[in-house]
Amino acid sequence: MMKYLLSTLMFIAVFLSSSLQAQKTVNSVSRPVSHELWNTFLKKHVSDEGHVNYKAIIQDKSELDKYLTLLENSHPNVKWTENERKAYWINAYNAFTVKLIIDNYPLKSIKEIGGALKSTWDISFIKIEGQTYSLGDIEHKILRKEFDDPRIHFAINCASVSCPILLNEAFLSETLDQQLNRAAEGFINDSSRNKFSAGLAQVSSIFNWFSEDFTKQGTLVDYLNLYSKVRLNTKTKVKYLDYNWNLNE
Repeated sequence: MMKYLLSTLMFIAVFLSSSLQAQKTVNSVSRPVSHELWNTFLKKHVSDEGHVNYKAIIQDKSELDKYLTLLENSHPNVKWTENERKAYWINAYNAFTVKLIIDNYPLKSIKEIGGALKSTWDISFIKIEGQTYSLGDIEHKILRKEFDDPRIHFAINCASVSCPILLNEAFLSETLDQQLNRAAEGFINDSSRNKFSAGLAQVSSIFNWFSEDFTKQGTLVDYLNLYSKVRLNTKTKVKYLDYNWNLNE
């Protein structure tokens, strides 16, 4: 009887182990999620100028939750291409930022959410297949660290007036480079965020906070000239503008 019981227990243990391994295998080869829901949602609630209708989003929260559930159940892995992973994390950052806003709405600024003890971007509220992230984790430990692409700063949105606008379309792996270039060009040439004149570039504080990201291949002026419609000379002085953290409604 005891021998039979031990054999049965061993069989159950082996079965459970095999099942868990099989589940891991399924997850490791899972294909990237579709961002169609997010694309439709953005077109419905975000203007071409990047103004977000948070009041309408609260009424349409179930649609946002459907997309977030897709993200939460499909963690990027090595089977995905670089652009598939990059698009996923950009969309995730933006979608979870919208969630954070509507969960705390009404408010004047995203910075009100964190309080004195913890920054908004340090709140760990994003759970993806058993792993927990903050917005700061996605930005600094994944997007900036893994992809080393300064254009990311023009794609992720911090729900504030001075941020790069939230595009009313999802980022997609197959069009990602074009979208990132368009985001960079749009932000740098937006006169409400950057102002260029003879000998002076008044630019967003983003270029100061993340200066190391923009100066790996030259000076900041060199980087700006990649996208600016106004040609800046090497002697152009740079001044950083104040940042408006009011909500991007």
